[in-house]
Parts: sequence; C-alpha cells; structure tokens
Amino acid sequence: MRLVITRVASASVEVDGRVVGRIDEPGLLVLAGVTHDDTEVDSAKLARKVHGLRILDGETSCAETGAPILVVSQFTLYGDARKGRRPSWSKASGREHSEPLIDEFVARLRSLGARVETGEFGAMMRVASVNEGPFTVLVDSADLA
Repeated sequence: MRLVITRVASASVEVDGRVVGRIDEPGLLVLAGVTHDDTEVDSAKLARKVHGLRILDGETSCAETGAPILVVSQFTLYGDARKGRRPSWSKASGREHSEPLIDEFVARLRSLGARVETGEFGAMMRVASVNEGPFTVLVDSADLA
C-alpha cells in the first residue's frame, strides 16, 4: 500500500455535491492506494504508522492529540508515467482487492482510537484541503519493517 499523508488545517471530500467526509480542525489527509500483493498485514502496519507519525504541530501525532484523519482511496498512486504520455495503471489493484484493504486500514485506525472520516470508494470525488506547512510525506508498506 502507498500513502500520501498531508498535515491539514481542514479537509473535506464531496461526491455528487454532497460532503461524505470532513475534518474541520488540524489533522491528516491520507490518500491511500493499493497494489496487487498488498495484504491485511500492510493495512495494519500503515495504520500504526499513520496514527503514531509525529508530523502534527509541535511534532505530535494523532495518537497523542486525538487529531482527526480523512482517508481517501486513490488508485492513481500506483500510476506509472515513465513511458509515453499516458500513465499505466497496471500496478493499481482492482476494486475486489483494494476496497477491503482500504476498509481494513480505516478499521485499524479506528481500533487504535483514531477519529476517521472517509471518502467513497470508487466514486468521482472532489477533495479539498487547507494544507499546513505545507507538510506532506510518502509512506509505502513495502518500505516498512
């Protein structure tokens, strides 16, 4: 799994003009992508990483402050634009594999005590965020011990 984690003052996601997820205070916006060989173990590792990541104001984490997290699935994190003018999506996993792992990631965050809002899997979403810093990090489960 691959995550883009951004520290935000606020963030929201809309589908068809209706807000489906919103955080109105400082927290994290997490864009999450899944590839073919990802497992529930990857979801669990990343949930622990995100919850404890000390990137909020004062080098604190969501675990310490209770700051909210907005998770938005994004298959394009596995896009490959190295060749040609059109990205390849072959490394992005399909819905039948990805959706349960995104759901597991969210469930694991919640089991750790995180307040989590989400987008809507597979929908055309409009994501808005007020970035803090800006401060953005990339985390890939393949790189975690």
